[in-house]
Amino acid sequence: MQAMQDRIEALRSNIVSVYMGNAQAVDRLIICLLARGHALIEDVPGVGKTVLANALARSLRCRFARIQCTPDLLPSDVTGTSIFRQDAGTFEFREGPVFANVVLADEINRTTPRTQAALLEAMSDGTVSAEGVVHHLPQPFLVVATQNPYEFEGTYFLPENQLDRFLMRISLGYPSPDDEARVIERQPARTALPDLEPVMGHEDVLALQSAVDKVRMDRALVEYIVAIATATRTSEDLQVGISPRGALALSAAARATALVAGREYCVPDDIVSNVLVVCAHRVISRTYMHQGDTLTTRRIMQRVLESVPSPV
Repeated sequence: MQAMQDRIEALRSNIVSVYMGNAQAVDRLIICLLARGHALIEDVPGVGKTVLANALARSLRCRFARIQCTPDLLPSDVTGTSIFRQDAGTFEFREGPVFANVVLADEINRTTPRTQAALLEAMSDGTVSAEGVVHHLPQPFLVVATQNPYEFEGTYFLPENQLDRFLMRISLGYPSPDDEARVIERQPARTALPDLEPVMGHEDVLALQSAVDKVRMDRALVEYIVAIATATRTSEDLQVGISPRGALALSAAARATALVAGREYCVPDDIVSNVLVVCAHRVISRTYMHQGDTLTTRRIMQRVLESVPSPV
């Protein structure tokens, strides 16, 4: 356990040497990685979304690819395409940028829903289907997507089934005055990020992911997750509650949180601390207008959480 803690702390320290902002967001991104999930980082421009994602990718000794999402991006630009080889008289599949261990989909809501959907199979099953052939993606596989709020021009809504594939929807917020002063003085994105060295290989990531699977969750905590999911399905404020996939996601996030905290077992706080970031983007309120934010659903989920007794 101590060796795993040392690896996690080295990864965290490497990221915060470049990203000088929300420390909780750093931990949540690490939790997404260890839980085999994907992260959607959302906030206004200029608060460090891309810097945070890049810092994680550069901290891992893995294959990294960045997709700059634009309105003219095609699905084949993400997944790959078949090219005819005249010498052999056959088609050869050329892998797209999604065939990497860490994929940064920058400003994902600036590309069309058709191209957004190209990531759906990859994020859900770890595969890409092209012309009747299923191609398996490398492991570990993590998609870190960034997006600006929907009020900004030239953006497209992420459909609900796409949102559901993200383990967490993370908001960074503005940095504290002290952190902002450090950013201005050091300008880490320009000076430190290009020289950031990896501190963890893909074998280490796979080992930590396997360790997450072994974190113990008592039956009382499993029933607590089920009770939260059931409360969302019967809530008068929600039109759509948490699905079984959402309950599984909450369980995985709780186990990864316990491991990051240095424990081999889960406690209720591991679940409580993840409910809003894991579940708020998976439910739909009855006054749903698709404004692109989760403020309403977060408030409803907070009330639901308070209404379900926590195990002792």
